Amino acid sequence: MKKTALLFLFSVFLSFLVQTKAQDRKFERYAVGFYNLENLFDTIHDDGKNDYEFLPDGKNKWGTLKYTNKLNNMARVLNEMSTDILPEGLAAVGVSEIENSNVLKDLVEHETLVARGWDFIHLEGPDRRGIDCALLYNPKLFKPSSSKLAPYITADNDTTYKTRGFLIVTGEMGGETIHIIVNHWPSRFAKSPVRERAGVQVRQLKDSLMAVMPGSKVLVIGDMNDDPDDVSLATSLGAVRTRKEVKSSYDLYNPWWNILREDGQGTLKYRGKWNLFDQIIVSGNLLGKKRHALKFDRAEIFSRDYMFHHEGRYKGDTKRTHAGGVWLNGYSDHLPVIVYLVKERK
Repeated sequence: MKKTALLFLFSVFLSFLVQTKAQDRKFERYAVGFYNLENLFDTIHDDGKNDYEFLPDGKNKWGTLKYTNKLNNMARVLNEMSTDILPEGLAAVGVSEIENSNVLKDLVEHETLVARGWDFIHLEGPDRRGIDCALLYNPKLFKPSSSKLAPYITADNDTTYKTRGFLIVTGEMGGETIHIIVNHWPSRFAKSPVRERAGVQVRQLKDSLMAVMPGSKVLVIGDMNDDPDDVSLATSLGAVRTRKEVKSSYDLYNPWWNILREDGQGTLKYRGKWNLFDQIIVSGNLLGKKRHALKFDRAEIFSRDYMFHHEGRYKGDTKRTHAGGVWLNGYSDHLPVIVYLVKERK
């Protein structure tokens, strides 16, 4: 009887030691996001850009009041993203549908965001409407070392086809090299092969980056204008549904596949149906087992009640800037997404 009691006490003591050791571990956590800002235009015409509907005398009567409110709304969302878990907020966030560096400067210097000390990377692209991708980042958490805009190339090398390229930002996070590829693939007005071509090119870019810098890690982020199980992502890019399908560091894991198909969650609605076009896809070496390496932890869609319509014609839909020709003083037709990365300190 005494022996049994001693064994029980010893097992309780061991369990206590294990729990204490786990609690004593120190972790670094980083949040990386993406948000389609839905037409963040200023009120001034840019030469060579089809921005006329977003001018004071344009279709949307886009004057100072509307622009100021748009900045207020975008800053509110970006400032709140990930703060329920990490008070310091996002380490980096890719954005799409921004007109130029001026709107990004206005955004990071907004009174809601200025205390975060964010900076941004933007390289002017060839899109006919003038909308580009960019990366906002907190220099304390992500330290960029290089950036490049890789062009979208059509299958027949048609130089008259103008669309967003792929913004590649390389930097350091958690003491490791990470490449963030920010995307905004061609819209659904184009057929699937056009986005499949984007998937092929991003896959090639990812492979090249990892070959030149062995051990580096990749996040493919953006508005893909396709769901995770569409051909462009599942086959052309090669982003798989489950962790067990990841066989090497070069493979890509897409955590949003199950979020859409099993959990029924999405980032934008079309005719009452959720799509999940906004994704952050991780390279296989972010699923590694090394204790002190940067790893993917989890993914989430960021949403708040104020980002939705709660009555009327658009009830249940995201509250966008305009709908049916009416200014709604909303946010975006897309919801933002976040992934959390974690690293155990030595």
